[in-house]
Amino acid sequence: MLCYRARFMPPLPRSLPRICVALGLSTPSELSRVAEAEYKQGNTFLEFRLDFLRDPAAGINLIRSLRKRYPELHLLATCRHKQNKGRFGGTVEQQIALLQDAAKSGAAALDLEIASDAYARAGLSTIVDSAPLIVSYHNFQNTPALDPVLRRLQRIPAAAYKIATTACKPSDNLRLLQFARGHHGLPLIAFAMSPIGSPSRVLAPSLGCAFTYAAPLDLQSTASGQLSAKVLRTLFHCEKLTRESRVYGIIADPVAHSKSPNIHNRAFQVRRLDAVYIPFLVASSHLRDWMTLATKLPVAGFSVTLPHKQRILRYLDVVEPAAKRIGAVNTVWRKAGKWRGANTDCDGVTKPLSRHLRLAHASTLIAGYGGAARAAALALADAGAKITITGRNIKNAQALAKAVRAEAVTLKEAQTQYYDALLHATPVGMSPHSNESLFNDEIPAGIVFDMVYNPHETLLIVRAKQQGCVIIHGSEMLLEQAACQFEIWTGESAPRAAMQAALEQHAS
Repeated sequence: MLCYRARFMPPLPRSLPRICVALGLSTPSELSRVAEAEYKQGNTFLEFRLDFLRDPAAGINLIRSLRKRYPELHLLATCRHKQNKGRFGGTVEQQIALLQDAAKSGAAALDLEIASDAYARAGLSTIVDSAPLIVSYHNFQNTPALDPVLRRLQRIPAAAYKIATTACKPSDNLRLLQFARGHHGLPLIAFAMSPIGSPSRVLAPSLGCAFTYAAPLDLQSTASGQLSAKVLRTLFHCEKLTRESRVYGIIADPVAHSKSPNIHNRAFQVRRLDAVYIPFLVASSHLRDWMTLATKLPVAGFSVTLPHKQRILRYLDVVEPAAKRIGAVNTVWRKAGKWRGANTDCDGVTKPLSRHLRLAHASTLIAGYGGAARAAALALADAGAKITITGRNIKNAQALAKAVRAEAVTLKEAQTQYYDALLHATPVGMSPHSNESLFNDEIPAGIVFDMVYNPHETLLIVRAKQQGCVIIHGSEMLLEQAACQFEIWTGESAPRAAMQAALEQHAS
């Protein structure tokens, strides 16, 4: 088979970039406009989904004209059939003819899915000499055993093999990435779809895959979990990552709103560290599975936020005394083969607040009773502040109040008092539910510190400004705790100015 492939199958061009932007639009004019825009953004490798066009044949002339205008542009022609979640409804013969015409018009490579061995062989017999062929497999339900899939694909001589599965849990990323790493030297494109699978798209090229797929900027992606080429290139530096790059990240559910990747990746770049920080979507039920991924990938360290700050303790070998006392961890790293946990939220609370208030004997109202609220309460108690706890569930508020020798009141009761500072430590008001607030009437404090940082201007902050309160944005806490995390992980001083600039650049 290998001799047959070497004799008849053109290889993928060595000059192919490591990021291919997948374009699926319904008209040639739209496709041309977006292709031009992506090219001007520096993307010279584009996938044309001919099956997205209302008239797929109209894409052939566009391939020809773009290749004439931009000789350095690489175009991958794909015409996926409806039976494989594509949009092409014609016959197999028509599908093959379109791919053949695309090759004649200048396509750098063709993609043919393996619906069945007989189908793929039929396609191979007519396009094998036309252009480099990528034989692809897609699974839109799960991530099955991968070696049998590859063996099936390799029955067809091809320039490269593409395996795209669906990540249902974090460790599906691990399976794809270990698979890619274990087949180094074989022309392979492997990644997991779905938001859970996005990390595999970032890391796959560094582990031996020929390239990864990206979405066009500000347009709908052609597959679940795709990131824009701009994000892959400028945030994650995907093209520069290697097998030696250290992997860090944040685990949360949801996680897409997090600004931590912007902050930490900028810090890595400023300090010239070969490292990347990636958001990992981890549901409550998948925390154990995540630890499997983190251990075996391996991950060097990670941030922890909702809903995992308390449950993560059971998976750690060493927990610092302050974090143990708080009962919550937001920073995890590996040292001497052991997972260690700390909590940097305390500095994230006290440092911004102390710029506006002498904490000793100050009256503070904390709204919330989770990990962040507990860290705030203990930090303020240590500083000598007088603390009151409130929230929607008075029993939970009372439990935290008892732990820190504070008072607990209902939200209604809190509205009748006045405090030096209010610390909001719940997810209420967090994007995408930014039209919500725990305090709908007069805010009972002179200083309002909202730990929610996305959006930057929460409804609580807006109302506090209207009432003339002193404002502390959640981004100040985020920056303080992130700087501490960076120093724990790397042993280097955090480039605070650069981290703050990154945060401000992406503030919403």
